[in-house]
Amino acid sequence: QVQLVESGGGLVQSGDSLRLSCAASGRTYTSAVMGWFRQTAGKEREVVAVLRWSGGRTAYADSVKGRFTISGDNAKNTVYLQMNSLKPEDTAVYYCAARIRLSGSYVYTDDYDYWGQGTQVTVSS
Repeated sequence: QVQLVESGGGLVQSGDSLRLSCAASGRTYTSAVMGWFRQTAGKEREVVAVLRWSGGRTAYADSVKGRFTISGDNAKNTVYLQMNSLKPEDTAVYYCAARIRLSGSYVYTDDYDYWGQGTQVTVSS
């Protein structure tokens, strides 16, 4: 199994920045794709950004494109989400996820095999 632990969330003001970290342990070699999702109470968990370990290809939700950057440090088994120009609508619990298979869809919750417990990000206006 893969264990994922998120950190770096907090309370910030609009326009501020945060960097979330996702530390992976266990059978990390089985994870081909890493993703960041977020969820607000009463809403479905949605993809924010994804990273393919091999080659470093990334993709972003339209709502965060240009503001958020996903990156990974393979040696540290850690994935980051740099969040700039934060907006109140970014407020959510952010989850790190790992997908074993490289091919196929990577934008849905069910596409991922392992999940962290989440870290709260709150952006005040």
